[in-house]
Amino acid sequence: MQQFKDKWEIRANWQLIFPILGVFGLGFSAYLLSKRITAGVLQPTSELSIYHIAMVVVAAILFAVLLRITLKLFQRLEKKWAVTYRWELIAIFIVFAITGSTAARISDPLLSFLGLDRASTSGWVYWPIRILLIFPIYQILLVFVGWLFGQFQFFWAFEKKMLRRMGLARFLKD
Repeated sequence: MQQFKDKWEIRANWQLIFPILGVFGLGFSAYLLSKRITAGVLQPTSELSIYHIAMVVVAAILFAVLLRITLKLFQRLEKKWAVTYRWELIAIFIVFAITGSTAARISDPLLSFLGLDRASTSGWVYWPIRILLIFPIYQILLVFVGWLFGQFQFFWAFEKKMLRRMGLARFLKD
């Protein structure tokens, strides 16, 4: 365990929550993807079957692939983002995941409130409005969830940089 803590620069036991959440999140993502993949190939049943075995095997393979990709990303982004401790990378990834998923989930009820839904609205209208609606929600959530995970400084700098690149720097007060 000490070797793991040293590798991720974990100084206090509470910081172990980030690798634990990261592994659970990665496992859940692999499970959801494997469920979709196997349901498209095999017929789901209520009892233990080849479908369930295939789903577990596909989930294990996806977990390994996603873990390898994530660790490679960590190596590259550690230098670019200049974080103080390596465990902060996990916290940052978790914040991005939570924020993106939440913004997408929130946009559906808001679009329904506006009277727009996928079934009755042209895709040429629905998707641009949804993207325009998700964008400000995402920006606000990113800073808020980043603050909850102790990464406010990183995400506030990230927001300012993004807004400057989009030509919206006039909305920032430094």
